[in-house]
Amino acid sequence: MMLIGELAAEAGTTTRALRYYEEQGLLEPGRTTAGYRVYEPSAALRVRNIRELLACGFTVDDVKSFLDHLDRELPQVFCRTPSCAAGNAVAAQRVAELEERIATLTRLRDSLVDRMPWLAAPGERVARL
Repeated sequence: MMLIGELAAEAGTTTRALRYYEEQGLLEPGRTTAGYRVYEPSAALRVRNIRELLACGFTVDDVKSFLDHLDRELPQVFCRTPSCAAGNAVAAQRVAELEERIATLTRLRDSLVDRMPWLAAPGERVARL
């Protein structure tokens, strides 16, 4: 069993983040008789997986759709079975949103470079208005 500070160090995060994950229903600590949070050693993997999914652009609510997968190594490619349907739907939605944001940013960048061609990267062809 680990105390919250030990888990934070093991998982490479902060105690504040662990408390937040608990509030959000992503992490469930046990309690000592004195009320201290205690975690199984396997909680470090769960926290690393939560952090990895958040770093990929998922929201905390998105991560909840992956709860069944957080206690084992995340695969490089997620499954296509019915048990993975919720996570896959969330991931597809996140990719669509990212594609939309990329397209918007690309249009903004191109507009700016069209108006200020000296900002273009060396060798980049600049379209004229």
